[in-house]
Amino acid sequence: MAADTLKSTTGAGGGAAAVRRLLLDNGALTALIVLVVAMSALSGDFLTTDNLLNVGVQAAVTAILAFGVTFVIVSAGIDLSVGSVAALSATVLAWSATQQGVPVAIAVALAVVTGVVCGLVNGFLIAYGKLPPFIATLAMLSVARGLSLVISEGSPIAFPDSVSHLGDTLGGWLPVPVLVMIVMGLVAAFVLGRTYIGRSMYAIGGNEEAARLSGLRVKKQKLAIYALSGVFAAAAGVVLASRLSSAQPQAADGYELDAIAAVVIGGASLAGGTGKASGTLIGALILAVLRNGLNLLSVSAFWQQVVIGVVIALAVLLDTVRRKAGATPVAAGAGGGKGRQAATYGLAAVVTVAIVGATSFLHGGSSATANPRVGLALSTLNNPFFVQIQSGAKAEAKKLGVDLTVTDAQNDASQQANQLQNFTSSGVDSIIVNPVDSDAAGPSVRAADKADIPVIAVDRGVNKATTDALVASDNVAGGELAAKTVAEKLGGNGKIVILQGQAGTSAARERAEGFAKGLKAFPGIQVLAEQPADFDRTKGLDVMSNLLQAHPDVQGVIAANDEMALGAIKALGAKAGTSVQVVGFDGTPDGLKAVEQGTLYASVAQQPSQLGRIAVDNALKALRGEKVEQTVKVPVKVVTKQNVAGFSG
Repeated sequence: MAADTLKSTTGAGGGAAAVRRLLLDNGALTALIVLVVAMSALSGDFLTTDNLLNVGVQAAVTAILAFGVTFVIVSAGIDLSVGSVAALSATVLAWSATQQGVPVAIAVALAVVTGVVCGLVNGFLIAYGKLPPFIATLAMLSVARGLSLVISEGSPIAFPDSVSHLGDTLGGWLPVPVLVMIVMGLVAAFVLGRTYIGRSMYAIGGNEEAARLSGLRVKKQKLAIYALSGVFAAAAGVVLASRLSSAQPQAADGYELDAIAAVVIGGASLAGGTGKASGTLIGALILAVLRNGLNLLSVSAFWQQVVIGVVIALAVLLDTVRRKAGATPVAAGAGGGKGRQAATYGLAAVVTVAIVGATSFLHGGSSATANPRVGLALSTLNNPFFVQIQSGAKAEAKKLGVDLTVTDAQNDASQQANQLQNFTSSGVDSIIVNPVDSDAAGPSVRAADKADIPVIAVDRGVNKATTDALVASDNVAGGELAAKTVAEKLGGNGKIVILQGQAGTSAARERAEGFAKGLKAFPGIQVLAEQPADFDRTKGLDVMSNLLQAHPDVQGVIAANDEMALGAIKALGAKAGTSVQVVGFDGTPDGLKAVEQGTLYASVAQQPSQLGRIAVDNALKALRGEKVEQTVKVPVKVVTKQNVAGFSG
């Protein structure tokens, strides 16, 4: 039977051979030690109690998801749906407890049942429907995410207070998510090493046909394996939503890839038959240390993806090298392995503490600089509007002698929470945050408040937390202006479509609210359709192309940002600016160029560079104890062909 540990078949070959074998058989652990030592040497902020606890918290959700995925990969399967199932389970819990009045205990049970049902459907499609695991779980990824959006109507749902405590700390210092991660890890290790179904996983992964011929009910075992993966996904979703104090319908997007990466980095083989819970935990910690350390070193989020990709490739390469070196599987539960493994981990801990202790002397002196340190946490840099905020902030920081560190959350509320925690633990002097979601940013901003770090919100406010100032333009007022502009251009009568932003984001909700308010004054305007295009130009093109098939008589388009408007213009072709009038939002450089060319009738400009500059000014004022306005409004402006020449964002 294939197993979860590897052992060389050759005899002892001297000290050098033993060390080589130790490194080969514990590649993930070696990599983790090297990373910890390297980050400790490169950043004086890494090796602090608060930051190490942050690493644990940031690894928790990925690790819990990965424990469930370990079961699947050991049995030679794959589960791409765990991120979406996590979001759906959390949404079911929040929706049933807060909007339907279901007791919290029953709501939690419903969340777990949701995970189990999703897993059973995956298992049934794979075992009895004969679908490849990749296809079956890819379908569930889409279905679960869609159901999450349907139930929540695209908006975050506040989490019950009694469950939100899972995101708190015990005794004011020990994070509950870390405890949950440890408990779930112990459960996973017990299932893999001490139960019939665990042994079945290794048997199926090693040779499914041989397992079937030996009397194992493979189909039923696969149902149970995928159901277990669903349970762990549900637990991860609850922990994640607890950290954010809300169930986000778009939460855990892409986390399935991190979970699979953690399992592979931890030594499991995608071919099945090998893998263990301790290795998966180490893999999750490696990803968390990488992201945490790279944030502290101010490495771009784009480069972080490159680094993590390289690490995954190296992990698989190490597995290949290990196998070619003559390692062979050991029977599951073989005696002596547990003690040797414990001794290895103990030795690793001693070596790590010794080396890290030595490197800490590199940062024994004060690392403070003469310049104030400000952290800017942006929701995304994959959008020209936020790139302009960054440009304005950097220009002002350079002018004022401020050391500015910028992070990109890539529209992931959980990732932004991690970045804000890293800012707090590294002791920046002030924080500027552009929240992915106003509710989800609350817990992290409260932690910064507790550490006496001034926080300035930009473009979007933060709920249930105190910020020193909000620097923003009014999205609702801007939406009203956009509706009024297109309606007046059409003479108060006409047929229009609306391209909405990414479901679940505050900007999309507020702008949609503004569109609705503005159109109330024009009863002659008929809205033919409202469809989300996720603030993306390509999706704007696709959605508009589809809408044109159903509504070829459209006369106007309102888009919640310029990117979607530019996509719509591409779909409209020669109609744009002639028979169909398009109004965008944000006043980005490409949008203003289209206004100048006449294909985009108007853009409601928010002057994003000005937002960035004013945010840095206020961050510095708050740091110095000077008075700042609670709300600093940057006026929106309708830019048309007539006034575009004199406009600067």
